[in-house]
Amino acid sequence: MPERAAAAETGFAPVNGLQMYYELHGAGGTPLLLLHGGLFDIEQQFGALLPGLSEGRRVIATDFQGHGRTNDIDRPLSTSDLAGDVIGLLEHLDVREVDVFGFSVGGAVALHLAVNHPELVRKLIVSSVSFRPEGDRGGNSEAMASMTVEMIAGTPMEQRYLAVSPHPDREHLQVLLDKLSAYAAGAEGWSDEEIRGIKAPTLITVGDCDMVKLEHAVRFLQLRGGDVNGDFDGVPASQLAVFPGTTHFFGLARTALVQDVVTTFLDPPPPQGWQGQ
Repeated sequence: MPERAAAAETGFAPVNGLQMYYELHGAGGTPLLLLHGGLFDIEQQFGALLPGLSEGRRVIATDFQGHGRTNDIDRPLSTSDLAGDVIGLLEHLDVREVDVFGFSVGGAVALHLAVNHPELVRKLIVSSVSFRPEGDRGGNSEAMASMTVEMIAGTPMEQRYLAVSPHPDREHLQVLLDKLSAYAAGAEGWSDEEIRGIKAPTLITVGDCDMVKLEHAVRFLQLRGGDVNGDFDGVPASQLAVFPGTTHFFGLARTALVQDVVTTFLDPPPPQGWQGQ
């Protein structure tokens, strides 16, 4: 496994009452914005991927409210609020267009940006997230609702939280768990029309034993113009990758496979037989 890429720059952006932690890696091309899942942070979600993803491109990675090195505030966790924080961060960095790679909660935030702020998103990667609640297998929200700090004692998630959080105690960690348990409660997701209307080419990734149903991922692809006979109709701009032997919790664990799928989508190789000038 490659070593963790050293960030070219780190900082805290004053956004919506947060001191929002961010890292900048690499240089070149359209910046790639990384959005982690709930209870994770930059390091836990993307640390192994950063060396490859930042090779030849600028990468912007950030910690959401209450996660990693970003402080918590008296506000529930919601997709719209987290998306507003991301927009504030991009404004702080004076970045006007990005490719977005979001996992789970980060995938929901990425979808929100693509639907509501299409001018910001050139290409969209949404991993292990449904666009409507019926796309989930069930069990995850119920498990989160009963999650306590005692249940994750000694895990890398607890250790990381206590090591880097501005609130490094188990009381604040329980507050975060409670907020995550209420995340997206009652949300209806996005309509078929909203998913069809996304302007950005979209890569959908899911584990074959993920919390997201495989038939839902296929429906997602169909709404994005995929599920065709590419030999006759051409390969659509939007694509689906199913990672074998992969659960939700370990959705990005197969580093080489994920990196190849993501970078090929972002920077497709030239057509066969093409000769550079």
